[in-house]
Amino acid sequence: MAEKTDNELSAPPSPPAQAPYYPPRQRKVHDSSVTFEEYYFYAQRTREEQQLYESPQWQWRTVFSSRKKAADAIEEEQNHNGPSDNRSVTDEEWANASRAFRTASWGAVFYLITTDILGPFAVPFAIGTLGYGPGVGIFTAFGIVSCYSGYLIWKIFMGVDSHEFPARNYGDLAFRAWGTTARHVVNVLQAIALLLLLGQVTILFGQNISEMSKYRLCYIVCPLIFVIVGFFLTQIRTLRSFGWIANFGFWLNILAIFISMGATAHNPPNFAIATLGSVGSSIDPTSIMPDANGNYPPVVTYAGLPTTNLIGSINGLLSGVLAFAGLQLFVEFMAEMRRPHDFLKGMFVAQAVIYTVYVVYGTFMYYYQGQYTFNPAYLGVSNYGWQTAGNTLTLLSGLIAAALYGNIGIKVFYNNVLVDIFKAPLITSRGGKIFYAAIVPIWWSIAFVIAAAIPAYVYFVSIISASCLLNLSYTIPPWIALGYDIRKHTMGTFDPAVGRTSRGPTGLSRYIRGFFSGGTLQVSINIWHALYFLASLALSGLGLYASIEGFIEAFKIPEVNSFTCRSPLNLGT
Repeated sequence: MAEKTDNELSAPPSPPAQAPYYPPRQRKVHDSSVTFEEYYFYAQRTREEQQLYESPQWQWRTVFSSRKKAADAIEEEQNHNGPSDNRSVTDEEWANASRAFRTASWGAVFYLITTDILGPFAVPFAIGTLGYGPGVGIFTAFGIVSCYSGYLIWKIFMGVDSHEFPARNYGDLAFRAWGTTARHVVNVLQAIALLLLLGQVTILFGQNISEMSKYRLCYIVCPLIFVIVGFFLTQIRTLRSFGWIANFGFWLNILAIFISMGATAHNPPNFAIATLGSVGSSIDPTSIMPDANGNYPPVVTYAGLPTTNLIGSINGLLSGVLAFAGLQLFVEFMAEMRRPHDFLKGMFVAQAVIYTVYVVYGTFMYYYQGQYTFNPAYLGVSNYGWQTAGNTLTLLSGLIAAALYGNIGIKVFYNNVLVDIFKAPLITSRGGKIFYAAIVPIWWSIAFVIAAAIPAYVYFVSIISASCLLNLSYTIPPWIALGYDIRKHTMGTFDPAVGRTSRGPTGLSRYIRGFFSGGTLQVSINIWHALYFLASLALSGLGLYASIEGFIEAFKIPEVNSFTCRSPLNLGT
């Protein structure tokens, strides 16, 4: 064997090989090795490009445009299986697929937000349990805070979304601010919320069908009809296929508002069902009880809190929470905008319209019905003809809402639980489409069983609001914003040529340093977000307490549930 030369003997050892860098198109959808610096670098590059775009026309249909097929085709081809030697898609084609996905204008966002959030039929009940002054004040406060939470979601989205790493849902923001565990928490909470909301509208519109049939139809069949129709509507997998249906549902709701206002002004309240879910049943049952001659007490309204019954007022407040819920879908809207910079314009105009409708409709209905104001408000109309008209319109719009809740809820559960944890086939694959179709009836059946077993609709709404919706709309945004700001103010540098991130301390020390970085104003904002987060959590706990106490009282009353032939609204037999 030849001897080694002196140069070979004296040569220093070779440095360890660096981990290979994979470009964005070869990364998994939720790759924990992607650093915050990389997300932020590509996000700023995308924002600079989008600033040069001309705002698209106000056409809501562009949100559901067939141009999304280009993005869907790339996504299905890639399957996001992680690093590979895939040469069929270049970096530019990958970015172009993301661009093709983004077509919506701020006008489309205005329309989608009003479709998503606008649902005023619980507002009169909420104002009734709080009184005019506190009720309008609470809705004003919720409206302002809802706008602020929406602003936080927009700010985070603008800092972490890019053509290379698009943020497609609420959980993506949590993932990029706090990590994998946070993403799972947000996704599970969102899936549970959408499941419970599906159950809520199922039982609500089961009562709707029962009232329309004048209680002649066996009650268990009523929500079952709703569920069966929902099976077929939820088989539509893509949001763009829901476009024209959602448009139809929005205008049905507007028409139902005007019909119920007109009918209420010219007819007495529906005294017969007041014990089942009216303002009086929540705060003072004696105020809705007839005398020995069958005469009901006159309508009474209050400027301030109508009672010292804290539980009744909190349950009314939680109905108000439901009215402004929907912020968890804002990420989906922004993900499809050509210029996400314009999102705030659409959101602020939409929230102003929603707030105006809520206050006008809520105070109007409470003025005429007082303690007999029912939740939902259109069931409190006593004239059968007008009641049926309102029931029909809201039934159709309710089917559309339920299909959307089912569609989004199943996709959140499927993509983030079944695919990530149990390695189910992607929803875009043939096997995934079959799997999705099989899950739809199971999902609806679970929602129906949960909701149908509960006799008190008002307290069921309170449970949903306190446990899920309040947290998704008010607790999670400041929490994600706090994590985003901490990472942003302790950020290192990212070199896109080699994919290398340079950063200082990591771990707990990074979070402590980040909390107190950025100057006096930023530290004050961090403290405010921490307090906002804790206050929302406290309200959630208080709401759960009130809901549970309300349930205890409700189960003492021998009311029937949905597993019988007799309708819970039929008190005459």
